[in-house]
Amino acid sequence: MNSTTKHLLHCTLLITVIVTFEVFSGGIKIDENSFTLVDPWTEYGQVATVLLYLLRFLTLLTLPQVLFNFCGLVFYNAFPEKVILKGSPLLAPFICIRVVTRGDFPDLVKTNVLRNMNTCLDTGLENFLIEVVTDKAVHLAQHRRIREIVVPKEYKTRTGALFKSRALQYCLEDTVNVLNDSDWIVHLDEETLLTENSVRGIINFVLDGKHPFGQGLITYANENVVNWLTTLADSFRVSDDMGKLRLQFKLFHKPLFSWKGSYVVTQVGAERSVSFDNGIDGSVAEDCFFAMRAFSQGYTFNFIEGEMYEKSPFTLLDFLQQRKRWLQGILLVVHSKMIPFKHKLLLGISVYSWVTMPLSTSNIIFAALYPIPCPNLVDFVCAFIAAINIYMYVFGVIKSFSLYRFGFVRFLACVLGAVCTIPVNVVIENVAVIWGLVGKKHKFYVVQKDSRILENV
Repeated sequence: MNSTTKHLLHCTLLITVIVTFEVFSGGIKIDENSFTLVDPWTEYGQVATVLLYLLRFLTLLTLPQVLFNFCGLVFYNAFPEKVILKGSPLLAPFICIRVVTRGDFPDLVKTNVLRNMNTCLDTGLENFLIEVVTDKAVHLAQHRRIREIVVPKEYKTRTGALFKSRALQYCLEDTVNVLNDSDWIVHLDEETLLTENSVRGIINFVLDGKHPFGQGLITYANENVVNWLTTLADSFRVSDDMGKLRLQFKLFHKPLFSWKGSYVVTQVGAERSVSFDNGIDGSVAEDCFFAMRAFSQGYTFNFIEGEMYEKSPFTLLDFLQQRKRWLQGILLVVHSKMIPFKHKLLLGISVYSWVTMPLSTSNIIFAALYPIPCPNLVDFVCAFIAAINIYMYVFGVIKSFSLYRFGFVRFLACVLGAVCTIPVNVVIENVAVIWGLVGKKHKFYVVQKDSRILENV
């Protein structure tokens, strides 16, 4: 089955899910019983009615990102063919693959450095270096393609940046940096694995050279799955990459909703100009803050073809802590005076749809107990939002799991399992919101990343 056929089948399934959900939820009214006849002002009172309508309209905060996800998944081929090199890897500019770590998982770092180096060589890439930037020495083997940088404990940036921002800024110091402004950096987390497809995509991106920043797809269901619940829940992120992220970069070339912290490709001169030295507020979600600063300075972005591999958090507590840090960090970005309002508008709407999630989730209960009449358009849009969000889990599984590897029965079980994880994920996201709002903001929690440690426990 070719990629076009797969994409058409995916679009057909998406439209089917939307229409089905619209009909059964009352978004599309096909009979008189679909209309709410109660008068809420006399039935529930003025205060309660106003609150019920506010809760209902809070759902609409997610509409911008839902529209971006829908358009990205429909208007661009969701199952692209294998990436084809558009030029010789020998002609590619110098590429530094930079991994930032605290040094807590040295065996994982050593293993992945070797795997990623071999992947680059297998793809034909010759002009590259792998840099590992660490707070604690991991004692990598001596190799001409590997450089280990230990960040001194006494190092401080001009604005007092912390955590990963501090380490990334240290690499840009004149006394440490060995790269030219025309070189490129591929930023990875310590657990991120390159694929030959992603390396070819990166080579095409840097050979094109039109945009100084780029990012691609990361999937989480590769090789051994450690935690099925978190992996299936992360299928939503896969769809988010293929929908919202891809559309904003391919169509607008702007990080309207920000980007992720791994599979980040930057040109050195542009990265040094933007800088990771953004104070404490720019240190919790350093990737988001960096993207918004680059956006405000007029830099352009593009989507990179080819996927990379990562693992979902190994425990529900790590999953919760991860979401909490993201929420806190993005809120700090949105509230920062360093980012102009017009550049963070969509990001702000997105994060506040997350902040108000406990309130909008309550609609599930209140809509059943206290029905209120709404304009047909509002009911349609609310049902559309719900349908897209549910389909995001389905598509994420279809994109992440191989039908040939798992077989039809197990593959179908994964799809159904992803849908079944939605209530659990909603609960975790709600807890993360509440915890994030009341908890300490300037904290950087690092999840467990080496599955071999768990196996030995």
